[in-house]
Amino acid sequence: MIKNLGIGVGRRKTSVARVYVREGKGEISINGLPMEQYFTVPEHKVAVRKPLMVTANENKYDLVINVTGGGINGQAGAIAHGIARALCQVDPASHTSLKANGLLTRDPRMVERKKYGQRGARRRFQFSKR
Repeated sequence: MIKNLGIGVGRRKTSVARVYVREGKGEISINGLPMEQYFTVPEHKVAVRKPLMVTANENKYDLVINVTGGGINGQAGAIAHGIARALCQVDPASHTSLKANGLLTRDPRMVERKKYGQRGARRRFQFSKR
């Protein structure tokens, strides 16, 4: 039986990530794939690892992550948020360092909805005087 030390749910844009922290040696699997395979852009890998680096837990825990919705950028942000929340459960002392780096705050920015009578959220149709 595998025991989860902490569980965190992270959200960003329309992505939702469920993060399970387990005893291990620093392996991160996302939707059944290793992180290096799932994320090809280096910035996304750095964003995912940031909560672990801030709390100095890079090779301490294994992370099993399920992420759905949104694009790859939103998913990376959701995973980072979920990891930070899960690490707070495991070690409440790490809360201050995670909070100082802005990793516990959910990014509220969302895509603005399209309005009727317009081409997009803010883009208007071309105005014709005559």
